[in-house]
Amino acid sequence: MTSTLPATPVTHISDDRFVVTEWQFPPGAETGWHVHGHDYVVVPLTGGALGLTHPDGSYTEAPLNAGVPYSRRCGVAHNVCNPGAEYLAFLEIEVLQDPLAAERKVVVARFADAWNARDLDTLMACMSAECAFHAAAGPLAEGTRHQGRDAVRAAYAAIFATFPQAHWDPQQTLIAGDQALTNWRFTGTDTAGRTITVDGCDILHFDGARIALKDSYRKAGA
Repeated sequence: MTSTLPATPVTHISDDRFVVTEWQFPPGAETGWHVHGHDYVVVPLTGGALGLTHPDGSYTEAPLNAGVPYSRRCGVAHNVCNPGAEYLAFLEIEVLQDPLAAERKVVVARFADAWNARDLDTLMACMSAECAFHAAAGPLAEGTRHQGRDAVRAAYAAIFATFPQAHWDPQQTLIAGDQALTNWRFTGTDTAGRTITVDGCDILHFDGARIALKDSYRKAGA
């Protein structure tokens, strides 16, 4: 279905986390072709049916039930119109992602893979220019503190030297803002031939997309 009457967008909220737009559709009105750049929630303000024209040229209709929300993911592409004789309206709530969120997710995955690959260069490529590592054990409240790229690299190398065989099995990763929590199960054999298995976690603090601080915690052995 095509029309020359534009739907009317009314922006109610626009900040660094959300954009809330009320879309008003007189009969025959349409949004025009668009691709959604963010995940979004639609809250119908009226009942009725929306007409949707898809990238392949096909046309479908989607029901609106007043007050009953539904969600869609980033990347949806369509032209939305009102094919009926009654006025339609809905709220569109767009969830704006931190522009660094996707890049930080990639960095955390590379960092985990580099530990199991014993790849010091990649580990340090994931760290920021002014970085630090707080080991799980040590004389300070925060464990042993390694400050600066040279100290952090040396501390990571010492872990590899202490455990010629080692594997970190990632269990879960949560990223929120400029911090991430990763938990893992470590299995390693030291230079004396002793094998240990222990659960632990890292709290990672970011500077931009890179890791500024690896703050480590692990279960204590019996």
